[in-house]
Amino acid sequence: MTIRGSHITGWGTALPDQVVTNADFEARLDTSDTWITERTGIKERRFGGTTASLAAEAGKMALESAGLLPSDIELLILSTTTPDLTTPATSSIVQNTIGTRGGAFDLNAACAGFVYAMVVAGGMVKMGANRVLVIGSDTLSKITDQNDRSTAVLFGDGAGAIVVELDPTEDKILSYDLGVDGSAVPILYCNHGGYMTMEGREVFKKAVRVMVESSRNVLESAKLTSDDIALVVPHQANLRIIEAANQRLGIPMDKTAIVLDKTGNTSSASIPLALADAAEKGKLKEGDNVLFCGFGAGMTWSSAVVRWSKS
Repeated sequence: MTIRGSHITGWGTALPDQVVTNADFEARLDTSDTWITERTGIKERRFGGTTASLAAEAGKMALESAGLLPSDIELLILSTTTPDLTTPATSSIVQNTIGTRGGAFDLNAACAGFVYAMVVAGGMVKMGANRVLVIGSDTLSKITDQNDRSTAVLFGDGAGAIVVELDPTEDKILSYDLGVDGSAVPILYCNHGGYMTMEGREVFKKAVRVMVESSRNVLESAKLTSDDIALVVPHQANLRIIEAANQRLGIPMDKTAIVLDKTGNTSSASIPLALADAAEKGKLKEGDNVLFCGFGAGMTWSSAVVRWSKS
């Protein structure tokens, strides 16, 4: 039986060269490596590049990983909350740099955006597309007040990408859950021309709650339990949030992809960066059930269960 399912066939990443350590902040702000590490799990992050340049680098790597040419891609989706221009969409620049064909558009669901984009890609495959390039890229250092110790230490720049291709035998995106609570906008936002404003404690509490609820929703929809999950790939915002959510879900941390210690919170890039790291380290095998879960300003959230199959 032929169906129009989808699966992930390639991945790629991009990080700027400039490494900013906790010691760098310690030298000029009223903070310390110990304080940052204990509260967030972050040790360093990267600054530099543009949203488009990082996205193009990650996208090219994903195509190479999938064994594809730019002309094989029929749609490019760029998840970002830090576009390089007000208009046109940054995906236009990325499309021109990589050389993909078909359409391209930006998607902004903050730090939950990458899973939103992956789900949309799966829907486009069902509608007739054969190969979709999904990229998450953000340069949060540009909208972060580097003199505000409560936010400066959290955010970094980076990009990650995957190729979503037609699978005529099975849809490997087993379930998804997307949501938003617009009443939570005041706890995390950034005005045009301004810097990120965040109520850390409120974000922490709501993030844990929505991660757990959304994850439970997709597990139920996929008719799976926490024990069936081989790997969790969460949004890399704060290690303590991930630990709290995992505890409530009954998933051990050794089944969790973590890169935030070296990247900080890279928003849309964080989940694909963590996925690529796990894949490169051999933590994924054929048939594994992978739980993706993200949350972000809005407050948005997104989860999906994917059966891993690169072939």
